[in-house]
Amino acid sequence: MTTFSTGALENNGTPPIAALLLAAGYGTRLQPHTNEWPKCLMPVDGSPLLQYWLESAKELGASKVLVNLHYLASKVEAFLMRPCFRGWVDFVLESKLMGTAGTIRANYSYFANSTLLLVHADNYCQCDFTAFLRYHQTKRPKHCLITMMTFDTHYPSTCGIVETDELGVVTAFYEKVANPPGNRANGAVYLLAPEALKWIKEHPEAQDFSTEVLPRFLGRIATWHNDQVHIDIGTIESLYEAQKSQDMKIPKRDVIEADDWEKMFTNHPIHQQLKSAFNSKIK
Repeated sequence: MTTFSTGALENNGTPPIAALLLAAGYGTRLQPHTNEWPKCLMPVDGSPLLQYWLESAKELGASKVLVNLHYLASKVEAFLMRPCFRGWVDFVLESKLMGTAGTIRANYSYFANSTLLLVHADNYCQCDFTAFLRYHQTKRPKHCLITMMTFDTHYPSTCGIVETDELGVVTAFYEKVANPPGNRANGAVYLLAPEALKWIKEHPEAQDFSTEVLPRFLGRIATWHNDQVHIDIGTIESLYEAQKSQDMKIPKRDVIEADDWEKMFTNHPIHQQLKSAFNSKIK
């Protein structure tokens, strides 16, 4: 992993932006497709899922992006080692998964003094990321150290549902419970102030972000609502749904250049495997 110095305030007085893209998952619900191809590189409209997040981080102005690896790490590493990512994207291999808070703590020097875009990269998301950042920097209640992206889900019992007050501050969580009181869901995309990162560093007992960090910040988590597209790529059905969402697609920003990896990916069997799976679901 490349070593960076800790960030200083930018010219406008706000911390620089860094990003952590969590891409270490096994993707068990997408088996057998994930037996040989990682979930984070599953194609959406012909491009790897992780590519959309890298483009979004770049659009947001992130000067450095860290991706954590574990399952099928060598395949993800090959994707990230390309010249188009050199100088702004790094990766770290976790031989044993540490939990989101553990990953932040282990790489604290990479993120310190920055606003952190924290993303579970097995989601597919379309939204105005600039507006998301602007809300966090200038409009969130001042006592809030975290801004959570929310979305409205059709399947509330499978998501983390949140309740908020009149300012949009989270007052209660309902993590994958039957009959939750609403459908406003946690999108697992966050902006964390430097003070929140420092808290994680100083509390090594917290490993899981959803169950051991967020509850400690209850009343100090602002929300920003994504009313465009937000899909948890956890099943073949949701991956198919992401393909269909392309009629609402935000144009790509040409961050990724065509190269040998792109040519390999274009001809990879995963495309035909998924096409066959999609067709069988339609019938």
